[in-house]
Order: sequence, then structure tokens, then C-alpha cells
Amino acid sequence: MAASRSFPPFLTVLTGLALAASLTMIASSSASAATVIDGPVDLGTAATYGVLGASAVTNTGPTVVSGDLGVSPGTSITGFGAAPDGVVNGTVHQTDAAAGQAQSDTTTAYDVAASLSPTQTGLTELNGLSLTPGVYSGGALGLSDTGELTLAGSANSVWVFQAASTLTIGSGTRIIITGGASSCNVFWQVGSSATIGTGAQFQGTVMADQSITATTGATVVGRLLARNGAVTLDTNTITAPSGCPTPGTPSETTAPVITSAAPTGATAGTPYSSTVTATGSPTPTFTATGLPAGLSLDSATGVISGTPTTPGTSTVTITASNGTPPDDTIVVQLTVAPPVTTPPTSGDVVGDQPSAELAATGGDSTAPLAAAGLLLVGGVALTMIARRRRSRRI
Repeated sequence: MAASRSFPPFLTVLTGLALAASLTMIASSSASAATVIDGPVDLGTAATYGVLGASAVTNTGPTVVSGDLGVSPGTSITGFGAAPDGVVNGTVHQTDAAAGQAQSDTTTAYDVAASLSPTQTGLTELNGLSLTPGVYSGGALGLSDTGELTLAGSANSVWVFQAASTLTIGSGTRIIITGGASSCNVFWQVGSSATIGTGAQFQGTVMADQSITATTGATVVGRLLARNGAVTLDTNTITAPSGCPTPGTPSETTAPVITSAAPTGATAGTPYSSTVTATGSPTPTFTATGLPAGLSLDSATGVISGTPTTPGTSTVTITASNGTPPDDTIVVQLTVAPPVTTPPTSGDVVGDQPSAELAATGGDSTAPLAAAGLLLVGGVALTMIARRRRSRRI
């Protein structure tokens, strides 16, 4: 879907001696795109499992699984029971009908996740990324040691990661979910095997075609579901999400569109504030180039603020983005008017005497009268002396 729009020129007129300043839209066009995932991915009966293996489930140390634990068609579950072994806060399904059905439902969910059209392809390293809801694919996906991946969305936001081969989550890594989003809706479809590193803080459901290994001290808020291989654990904490949205709840991301009208004018030396707004899901952030000296843009709120210092006209480019293409960009001309000149007041000039002269006398109106009196006395004295001299000559 494409949409274009233009913003009419405008002029703000100020009264008195202040000059006008205007911000005129000269170009703006945008196409809007939406990505809808019919999600979350339906795990069926596998949704209650924290760990589900195919050939075996093997544990070392005091692992805690909050959720069901199962294996099918294999029969081996080791390392769970009395302390110091692992603990299962759920039901253990060892090669029973429930485990078999959970494996079948995992295969269905795996195939659905693999069939989704990617929002972005060619991913490899996830470290440092902040990803909005969508489908992300690559060959071998990885998060390097001590790295962070941020997932920013809302309660119904869904992320699906498609790894054609392996998933490698490094030691000490973190996956951070913000904006009310949940690990309920994060899915990792892995074409071969997955490894979660020592001390990693991992979120989401791993559906691996082969095996899954969680190394010492890794925590998982999600599920480890292996379709054909084993799940290997070592002193882990695994918590299956609960209270998740009903499967089929749609999750939509929408490209940003700037909706604000032209901001108000600016004057050098006068505090200024104007807000840029935009629609889109998730909430867009803003960038700007070419702002006049003294002004800055808050990327989260869209507020342009500060005190402009220099009169003149600047070409400003403002962009709204939220990870769903395309970004929306407007180009504006921001004219900063010269400072407002304050007119003189009635107290600044008295008759022909400037206010500076009044200041020199301390502002006392009796001083000129006193000076005049002294001059008068001096004149009288000089006149009397002159008369006496003439009378002596006579």
C-alpha cells in the first residue's frame, strides 16, 4: 500500500517588533506496509512443556524445570529425582501417549514457523540488535558471548526466528523483551541443533529439528523442544511461559506515518518547543538532521526543543522509524527570526535629558535645582564685586 501527502506552506505572524518565523513542509511521501503474523505459533499440547526430547533427556546438577518434562519416542530421562538431581515442577511424561502427542504438535508448529515469509533475511549475528515484531531468517544464527538482543513490542507482538542450520547463544548473553511483550510469543525454529551458553539469559521457545544443549547455569524463560534428538541440561532454570495469548491472536506491525501538522515558528533567544507525532506499530522513534543551533530532537517523544541562537533558515529532515519499512521522512524549512527588540519605555527619557544622565546623578530630581541655585548665588556675588570695583574708581 502506498500513500503520498504534501503539507501546505504556512506563516505565523507575530505582533509588535518581533519578526515572523515559519516552518514550511516542502516534501513528504510515504508508503505504508503492514506485516501480520497469525500468531502466536500454535504449540498445541506441547505448550505445557518446559523440556521435550525425542531420543533422551539428560541432566546434570540441580536443574529446575517449571512445566512438564517428556521424551518420545525415546525412553531415557536421567538426572531428575532426589536432590542433588534436577526437579520437575510439572508432570513427567516418559514415552507415553501425552509425550507422543506433544511431539506431533511440535512438528506441526515447527513446520508452520518454517513456512512464514521473512520480514528480514540474511541474519547471522544478533548481538546489539533491537528488533520489532516480525519473521527473521538466516543460516546459522548466533548471539556472541556477553551480547544482548532486544525485542521491542506489545502484548500481542510475535517474533519468529528461522535458523536454517544452527542456533548458538553465547555465554553471558541476554535477550531483553520490552514494551509489554512476552516470551510467550518468541519462537526459534532451528534446522539442526541449538546451544545455549553458560550463564545465558534466554527467552523464547526453541523448536530444533535435532538436539538442544543448555550449558551450565543458563536460564530459559520458554521451552526446549527437540524433534529428533536429545535435550541435555546442566544446572539450568527452565520456566515454561503461562498466561499466553490464545493461538491465532493476530500480531500486526505497521510502518510509521508522520501525522503532525507543521510546528510553530522560532525566534532567536526565545525558548522553543514543538512536537512531531507519528502513527505505527510498534511506536515509532524519531531522528532529525539540520536543526538550527540550540535546538535538539528527543528521539522517543518527538519533541523539538531548546533556544535557537542564530537567525536564518535551515533545511531540516525528520524521519520516523519503527523497524517496519518504509520509514516516513519529511523535509522542512525552519526559519529562525532575529531576536525581539524591546522598545524604550516612558521612564527611559525625560525631556531632553537622557536616562543615562539621570543615572549619573543618582536619579535624584532635586540635584539639577540645587546646581541652578548655586549658579544663581555665584552670579549675584560676581555682580556685587563688579559694582564695588566701579564705585572705587569713581
